[in-house]
Amino acid sequence: MSRKLFARLVPLAAAIVLTAASAPALADVVDPAPIGPGQYFSGLVNGQTVRSTIKMACFGPVVPGQTGHPMAGQTVGVRPAPSGSTSGVGYTGSAANAIGVAFRNASTATPPIVLRYYGTATEIPTSLNLPCYGSGVLEFLPTPTSPTARPATVSVNFVGQP
Repeated sequence: MSRKLFARLVPLAAAIVLTAASAPALADVVDPAPIGPGQYFSGLVNGQTVRSTIKMACFGPVVPGQTGHPMAGQTVGVRPAPSGSTSGVGYTGSAANAIGVAFRNASTATPPIVLRYYGTATEIPTSLNLPCYGSGVLEFLPTPTSPTARPATVSVNFVGQP
């Protein structure tokens, strides 16, 4: 190989390696895809499938049992999961074409969040009343349900922000 050709190929090869190293792995990229029957899925809270944090707008000294509102910009979503997964993974069953998100710790009734696509994030409503501190579980419920459907769960920590 000539030195001239070698001098041109080395920067090109370096650029390819750097681009590949900084790009997300293909397995991590999920294009929006419709939710349908017979699919395993994981719930996401702020991009996490386990032990996520929901930041709460709780001002002043916090007392036990106090509630507040989630801070803006936090999200929920779903992504496909391998069928061999067990912990926290749900199954859409024979009928679901959407996933409803249930905030079991909410002290006010609000319309549920309904997710119809994998790979998209929906903001958590700031109108919810949730604990200022403590732990809880969000359930991702296949909708409509069927005898074979199974919800996914994500454990969360509520953390008050001044």
